[in-house]
Formats: sequence, C-alpha cells, structure tokens
Amino acid sequence: MSADRAARLRRLQFRAWHRGTKEADLMIGGFVDKHLDSLDDAAIAWVERLLEENDVDIMAWVIGTAPCPDAYRGPLFDAMQRLDYLTIAR
Repeated sequence: MSADRAARLRRLQFRAWHRGTKEADLMIGGFVDKHLDSLDDAAIAWVERLLEENDVDIMAWVIGTAPCPDAYRGPLFDAMQRLDYLTIAR
C-alpha cells in the first residue's frame, strides 16, 4: 500500500469516527471500520463525499426516514443500511 493511500485511509477513518454525535460516530465510523480494507479508490472517494454531508442527513438516509440522494445510492449505501457493522452493548 502506498504511503498516500495509507494516509488517505487513516484520514477517512478519523473523520468517520469524529462526527460530533455518538450516534453518527457509531453508524459512520462502524461502517468505515468494517469496510476499510476492501475499499477501492472509487469507494474511498464515495465515502469522502458522503462525509461532507450533515450527520442528521446521513443518518436519516441510512435508517430510511428521508430519501437518499441518487449520488449515494448503490452497493456501498446498501451495505451501510444493513447496519450489521454496529455492535450494541447490552
């Protein structure tokens, strides 16, 4: 892995886990953690664009309380909606 790619992934992971609310951190950070190793350049760019959106919008799209913009629809968004990357403490 190139140094540039490694730095880009670290930056992406940091941004995913430092959103401002615990709920967004868990949803977005958990998704990035689960898929980080399998993201190609196009997928990394998709996540980077998504991270520019407001947390409340992303969360509404993921849980289905607001329609997801066409720009984010596709396999990555479908994976994000499954929420199988979240660990719930009991």
